[in-house]
Amino acid sequence: MTRPFQRDDKGAAAVEFAILGSVFVVMLIGILAYGIYFTVAHGVQQVAAEAARAAVGGLSDGERAALAESRAREVVETYPFLQGAHLTIASQAVAGDADLFEVTVTYDATHLGLSAFTNLLPMPPDAISRTSIVRRGGW
Repeated sequence: MTRPFQRDDKGAAAVEFAILGSVFVVMLIGILAYGIYFTVAHGVQQVAAEAARAAVGGLSDGERAALAESRAREVVETYPFLQGAHLTIASQAVAGDADLFEVTVTYDATHLGLSAFTNLLPMPPDAISRTSIVRRGGW
């Protein structure tokens, strides 16, 4: 005697979607969250590079720091997801080499809301810091 439910597969797609749909949604959230994070991290690196290039023209460490700060504030708004209010710039001569000058840009990414997914995904830290070093005099 054949049971009537053995050949009935009407709900199979719904069960498969219930199992795989949640995994798919978590993957999509991860792709979006990490895509935003990597976009911001790349923008912070580019701001640090722009600031360091601008610092080459300074004659003293103070002037280099002012040039770097000015350039970073000027270009930060041109990058997606970056806001100047969340940016911190630190400039100084490299301790071990008198010919090098470094610019460190730190960005507080808490306003992006990516930490809301920490229970669902392993998320990177909210503070993104990138450093760019240039030679004094530009060569």
